[in-house]
Amino acid sequence: MKNENYKWIALSCTTMGALLSVLSGSTLIVALPDIMKELNAGMGILTWILMGYMLVLTILVPSIGRVADMFGRKKLYVGGFALFTIASLFCAWSNNGIQLLIFRLIQGIGGALLVANSTAIIADAFPKNELGKALGINLMFISVGSVIGTILGGFLVSIGWRSIFYMNLPVGIIGTLWAAFQLREVYSYTEKQKFDWFGTLTFTLGMFSFLMALTIGSFSGWFSIEVIAMFVIAVVAMIVFVLIENSTIQPMLDLQLFKARVLAFAFASNLFNGIARGAITFLMIFYFQGIKGDDPMTAGILLTPMALSMFLISPISGILSDKYDSRFLSSLGLMISAIGLFGLMWISDDTPTILLLIWMFIMGLGSGLFFSPNSNSIMGAVPPNKRGIASGVRTMFNNAGNVLSIAISMAIVTSSVSPEAMQGLFFGTQVGSQGIVVDSFIGGLRLAFGISFGFSILASILSYMRGPAPKWKNTPYEKPA
Repeated sequence: MKNENYKWIALSCTTMGALLSVLSGSTLIVALPDIMKELNAGMGILTWILMGYMLVLTILVPSIGRVADMFGRKKLYVGGFALFTIASLFCAWSNNGIQLLIFRLIQGIGGALLVANSTAIIADAFPKNELGKALGINLMFISVGSVIGTILGGFLVSIGWRSIFYMNLPVGIIGTLWAAFQLREVYSYTEKQKFDWFGTLTFTLGMFSFLMALTIGSFSGWFSIEVIAMFVIAVVAMIVFVLIENSTIQPMLDLQLFKARVLAFAFASNLFNGIARGAITFLMIFYFQGIKGDDPMTAGILLTPMALSMFLISPISGILSDKYDSRFLSSLGLMISAIGLFGLMWISDDTPTILLLIWMFIMGLGSGLFFSPNSNSIMGAVPPNKRGIASGVRTMFNNAGNVLSIAISMAIVTSSVSPEAMQGLFFGTQVGSQGIVVDSFIGGLRLAFGISFGFSILASILSYMRGPAPKWKNTPYEKPA
């Protein structure tokens, strides 16, 4: 009975952390125009306030996952909760854009500590035949955060943008204390492990350079010397990283994960799904504000069908993945997402809003059907001592796909939008099509949705190609507590 109670306690801790992270991001988007005005911050700073968190998260989660596999998850998770909460307070106290950016990046470190350990904590606490259900419930609450985030953000902005960060404090304090007193280490770890510093440094340099090149290139052009140099550094660093990992006894990233077919194809489908859906929110916000003339609050509400359908299907798909083949469920989910994206490919300036909501609902339905079974497949295929790194790699690929998706989409649509209009659309200060070449903009949207459709189909094929779970050798680095 003790273990039966603990698994739900562990799920409540991870759900609270996921909800805090998602709410913080979705409410912040609504507040950017007010932040821009009060702090007199330029578009460059605000872009990094928005994107920097995702970049930090993507870069750090694999390394943190490895540390958690070495020394345990509880301290890192509790520390992440506390750091995120403290950083939120300093974000609220920021007097200029640079300060807010710095504290937002620190928030990203806290978020990485939460995200890297969340799925692994759930996998440690739940038996394998209930893992999908637990992951589905967790994703359901993340969807709730996405639904209410923009609405709550609109309300809080009316009080003042700093209230968005103050809102994190009570949730963060309660979550930190709850996790500190209730979480426990399910496994004990020996002290004979070594951290792979050289592998971690080269990996961080490679990922940082790659993501920076994508982000800067999408806004400033792909052929500048800085962007090309960062791509070159990324390639060289990742080659060196692979060489280091293949010659290290205790690597930061166990490349055996990618030699297991079920994991390699599950990770790949996660990446391509991220590319397929990562920019949808941005593109539809641009469309609703710039073409339909909706205000930012209304545009945010119109995006809720995507999160609502994920909310409805996630726990169901998780339960199904405990009983049936995750490969089939994940692949079907990606095909359903592709149907929604196919519908969006025919978007025009006079497409009925209700039709767009239907396509977005279908796309969210497919995403909800994909995520829980795919995560269940990954976490169920690795032993306990590799759950942290497996969870980190899964998150890294998903976030990297999102960044790549935004970079591709921004590169496509920016040619039809003036810099002033792009800034206005990006930060919610423009409503209407002034500064937008409507026909070219619609053509860019269709192309972006077409590319997303192609990646969703590719992700579905790769998802179905995964094989049986690998058999891992027993490791001397971990034993049951």
